[in-house]
Amino acid sequence: MAQSFRSPGHGELGDIGVAVCHGFTGSPISMQAWSESLADAGFAVNMPLLAGHGSTWQELARTPWEHWYRDFEAAYLELAARCETVFVAGLSMGGALALRVAALHPVAGVAVVNPGLTFDDKRAKYSKILRHVVKSVPAIGNDILLPGVSEGAYARTPVAAVYQLSQLFDDTISLLPRVTAPTLVFRSTTDHVVPDSSLEVLKAGIGSNDVQVVSLENSYHVATMDNDAPLIFSQSADFFRRNHHAL
Repeated sequence: MAQSFRSPGHGELGDIGVAVCHGFTGSPISMQAWSESLADAGFAVNMPLLAGHGSTWQELARTPWEHWYRDFEAAYLELAARCETVFVAGLSMGGALALRVAALHPVAGVAVVNPGLTFDDKRAKYSKILRHVVKSVPAIGNDILLPGVSEGAYARTPVAAVYQLSQLFDDTISLLPRVTAPTLVFRSTTDHVVPDSSLEVLKAGIGSNDVQVVSLENSYHVATMDNDAPLIFSQSADFFRRNHHAL
């Protein structure tokens, strides 16, 4: 069952919050293990189920991107109200939402896994028109090298939602110069969903002068559930500890 996740935090890290965001057509299942790892370490964690997700692709087709952002921003603000410092983290589209929050709020840092800002499928640029003709296309979910693992994504991808995603990408790219917090990017060397141009756009546009890219050699797109997940969990936790006094 795709559900949101919250942890109050404990110990010396309890005053550090991490807002965590899943990806497009996916669910909190893809980020559950990362969220639990951070919570076990003592961080306060808030991972919402985004509007239109965790139900049906038809519902996602009716959901504007602003509602996805609203849900993740609310998770960040809830942590900001009770934590000394707050970080944002996201996978794929969740990476774009995390970057957008970082552009508009004083986050302590950003940790993203295969963040999406551009499309691999050339048809995406025509989604504004295609959505009226083609309601859905085959799913992009479960791009995972590790056998037998499922992120709980939709079986179909609604074209109307792809158009919303394109609007989110354009909006976030325009805001990248306002992202000045330290940024940690995990990038799979083989990713069948998000193209390398996403990382190129991020590095070219971001306002932060502290951007670290970590290559993931043994994972596909949903790396948070793949072979390199332990590396993501440990290096992101170190990043959060190291930067929580940065503000």
